[in-house]
Amino acid sequence: MKYYLIVGEASGDLHASHLMAALQAEDPQAEFRFFGGDLMTAVGGTRVKHYKELAYMGFVPVLLHLRTIFAAMKQCKADITAWRPDVVILVDYPGFNLKIARYVHAHTHIPVYYYISPKIWAWKEYRIKNIKRDVDELFSILPFEVDFFENKHDYPIHYVGNPTVDEIAAFKKTYVETFEEFSASNGLSRQPVIALLAGSRKQEIKDNLPDMIRAASSIPGMQMVVAGAPGITSEFYQPYLNHAHVKVLFGRTYPLLAHATVALVTSGTATLETALFGVPQAVCYHTPVPKLIAFLKRHILKVPYISLVNLIAGKEVVKELVADKMTVEQMTDELQRLLYDTQRKESVRMGYDEMARCLGAPGAPVRAARMMVELLTRRRHES
Repeated sequence: MKYYLIVGEASGDLHASHLMAALQAEDPQAEFRFFGGDLMTAVGGTRVKHYKELAYMGFVPVLLHLRTIFAAMKQCKADITAWRPDVVILVDYPGFNLKIARYVHAHTHIPVYYYISPKIWAWKEYRIKNIKRDVDELFSILPFEVDFFENKHDYPIHYVGNPTVDEIAAFKKTYVETFEEFSASNGLSRQPVIALLAGSRKQEIKDNLPDMIRAASSIPGMQMVVAGAPGITSEFYQPYLNHAHVKVLFGRTYPLLAHATVALVTSGTATLETALFGVPQAVCYHTPVPKLIAFLKRHILKVPYISLVNLIAGKEVVKELVADKMTVEQMTDELQRLLYDTQRKESVRMGYDEMARCLGAPGAPVRAARMMVELLTRRRHES
């Protein structure tokens, strides 16, 4: 069968590449055409456009590149119509992908599958109308989304597990580097590590990293190591290091988390990765006009937490220091508790175990691919 996939960022490229490999195993005649990245290209098929040509985040960058985005959307619609795939598989990236879904639903008979559903439970809940109308099957990687979509909105979905579980399980299976070897190969000391995961975008790093460093610097006998974000140069980090003894490692996030004693982490998939490595963490996210944002978070945001760890567990496992709560003093206090308070560390560990049970076993891409092929085969037989 012919599969057309669309992603808009690096994480989508990673998850889609694993899904494609699983689809190949289920359907040896699988043909792929896609808007994607290097990882998808390595699996095989035809790349129509690289996601880096579309990866604009934030209001102003999107506004400045509207012509490019609209041109890509027009090209994508025309390419899908011309190639006539058996299915269009959308991966996250809702601003672009929901518009493609609307076009495909309105102008073709091609089914639309959504892998890694839009996070409308946090904001833009009104998009459920578009999803119900334009998406034939939705494949979720977050267990709490089942209740949101099925019970709140009467829209059946498939929970397939979380691909981050697969990625970390695969890493742990082959990673054998000791702490001494890791330290020596990366120019680190033998001191315990505080991992700093300050975000993947320049603005996030600019806003979060300086205060993270100030807080971590106050903990004696520890060394600070920053997980360098993909696509960000080492030169970009230098002004924010304030001459502190901080090492930035690129492409080594999983080894860093494998050896970290504690971590300060911005919200996002990084909080989930840190938890799956069992590293005690505080979630830290700076916002402009913090008191206003704190008010909006209490009254506008649809969910009680911002970190995936707490959302999946359904309770506060890790401390969220967001907006007016993100101060150097509060970060320092939480780091000390995570390092020296035995009861606090045990509470976090038990919360991580509960979160892992909610996520389930590895195998998300395989389960998703199997369901997709079964649904498409059934559709073909019925038509």
